[in-house]
Amino acid sequence: MTTMERYQSTKEIYAAIGVDTEEAISTLSKIPISMHCWQGDDVTGFEHAGSLSGGIQATGNYPGKARTPEELMSDMDKALSLIPGIHKINLHACYAIFEPGESVDRDQLEPKHFRRWVDFAKERKLGIDFNPTFFSHPKAMDATLSSEKDDIRKFWIEHGKCSIKIAEYFAEELGVPCCMNIWIPDGYKDIPADRTSPRVRLKDSLDQMISIPYDKSKVYVAVESKVFGIGLESYTVGSHEFYMNYAAKNNLLCLLDNGHYHPTESVADKISSMLLFSDHLALHVTRSVRWDSDHIVLFDDETREIAKEIIRNGYEKVFLALDFFDASINRIAAWVIGMRNMQKALLSALLLPTDKLTSLQKNRDLTELIMLQEEMKLYPIGDVWNYFCEIKEVPATEDWFPIIRDYEKNVLSKRI
Repeated sequence: MTTMERYQSTKEIYAAIGVDTEEAISTLSKIPISMHCWQGDDVTGFEHAGSLSGGIQATGNYPGKARTPEELMSDMDKALSLIPGIHKINLHACYAIFEPGESVDRDQLEPKHFRRWVDFAKERKLGIDFNPTFFSHPKAMDATLSSEKDDIRKFWIEHGKCSIKIAEYFAEELGVPCCMNIWIPDGYKDIPADRTSPRVRLKDSLDQMISIPYDKSKVYVAVESKVFGIGLESYTVGSHEFYMNYAAKNNLLCLLDNGHYHPTESVADKISSMLLFSDHLALHVTRSVRWDSDHIVLFDDETREIAKEIIRNGYEKVFLALDFFDASINRIAAWVIGMRNMQKALLSALLLPTDKLTSLQKNRDLTELIMLQEEMKLYPIGDVWNYFCEIKEVPATEDWFPIIRDYEKNVLSKRI
């Protein structure tokens, strides 16, 4: 049977339980996922500032890492050509591109240092999300926005202000709102004597950053918490409670990264609560193994549960991005696997008979509810996915992988 023939048969199977596969495909086509540039070069950036810091680790040494803007953009192009739909790219400030002989520190960054990224995005009809980079810098050795040293705090406050203006530039140039996310690594390895003062300083720093004028319909500032980092195991200044309250008080977005919580916590469970009190929410979807290890996103239970909540609560309310960096395998394949898995999870949510499932719960028919939820797991979602890939003119199933192998042989292997 052809892909179309299989799809037509599957379409009837889903229709019998009240699911419109055409509507599901149409909706999936409208959901952009922000693809993070830092998977392509192990979070190195173009500053050549040295090794990673702030509890961030990219493990592995697979050959072919991007070393220049041209190589990174080429690799992102290859990945995007194998991912159905139109998406966004997610940049960190350390990916500024300077003219030959030019260099400025992070507190002096300007939109012009990201002009080539805007040109790249325009040509491909992509939006851009943005992140100030509060790590891997000499002035981030101890703390950033919560530092006891006024000059250190001032440097990072200015970096944050520059980043807001750069995010506004992206939104104006591309006609797509930009989510600008703030994450800092500040904390202590062992039990602190004073938990309050660092948070007082962080609050003051954030207040100064967001005090500058910017178009809030174009730039959505988000704040991202973390439970702990390597070398910062006992105390994190920017905890979930701190940022959740700060975002609510200042009408900012609270960003949930599903690797930044205790392993038994469910980010999927948090989404409905957050959207009851905020018009928008930002997500970083990753996969943690024992800790915030940023493994490649899989089509697993956690990802599917997150996708269900995105769909049920309104995908248009969510700024959806991925965040992982695996240097142990082909980096472009990692992008493709993660992005396609996130899309598969969204499709699986769109193919659920949500009205029927909700009615069963409302009527307390919990036996039929769990039965139907389990039976749906074996419905032929793959046929719908393959058809979606075909109409978006990208390879279905594993047919995309030989293209990666060819690119590795002809391009990546020559990067020595």
